[in-house]
Amino acid sequence: MIRALLQLTVAFVVLMGSFAHAAPPPGVMAGERAKVAAVVDGDTVVLDKRVEGAIEVRLVGLQAPKLPLGRVGFQAWPLAEEAKAVLLSLVQGRIVELHYGGARMDRNGRRLAHLVLENGTWIQGAMLERGMARVYSFADNRGAVAEMLALEAAARTARRGIWAHPFYALLTPEETAGRIDTFQIVEGRVLGTIRVGGRTYLNFGADWRTDFTVTVASAAERLFRRQGLDPVTFEGRQVRVRGWLGSYNGPTIEATHPEQLELLELP
Repeated sequence: MIRALLQLTVAFVVLMGSFAHAAPPPGVMAGERAKVAAVVDGDTVVLDKRVEGAIEVRLVGLQAPKLPLGRVGFQAWPLAEEAKAVLLSLVQGRIVELHYGGARMDRNGRRLAHLVLENGTWIQGAMLERGMARVYSFADNRGAVAEMLALEAAARTARRGIWAHPFYALLTPEETAGRIDTFQIVEGRVLGTIRVGGRTYLNFGADWRTDFTVTVASAAERLFRRQGLDPVTFEGRQVRVRGWLGSYNGPTIEATHPEQLELLELP
């Protein structure tokens, strides 16, 4: 029943034209143009000609629901086909302009770019508005992340697309233990902070040996300080953090740049 309702919602999202045409935000630089020849999944496209040696383009800053794409034993995430369908409806056969906000290529040789249609529609913004992706940023690619987080938050509040599915629900710190090796967004209050050996630890439970923790290395702290932030002062603050959950003295997320941590309250 839930899946049937979600499919109807996604079909409506694909067809409706009431979303604003999200324009590319400041902080990204326009580059090459090419036609989209194919859509691989909800955040990857193939261009019809090489752009400086790259055919495949990863929509930087996004994480759409994942498809197996030939990976043995990999289970498609909920709404992965629907996310691909939405992206297909937006870009298939259309001319796009690549915009850059950081590193231009990943280790797999894919171009890392924001896509903008000739009518000015920013595809990352359109996917987030429709609730078909989460924000997934990196320390070397931070352009437009603030704008993307705002669009994601609006879609989540409206329960559009993936935000109506329990698979993508935000977790509490207590719920992280069973989700190791998955990408999650976690909301909770920082109960204590400590800086040890050039690394800051944000503890969300009474026992740092077993409870959820966010770690910030010294290189990442420099990025925080450039934005006037000091993670050690986050004690007592309600925060939202996103990233891949690892396990080291309990569940942990490594924060490599400030945009991974959203402060939800005024100090």
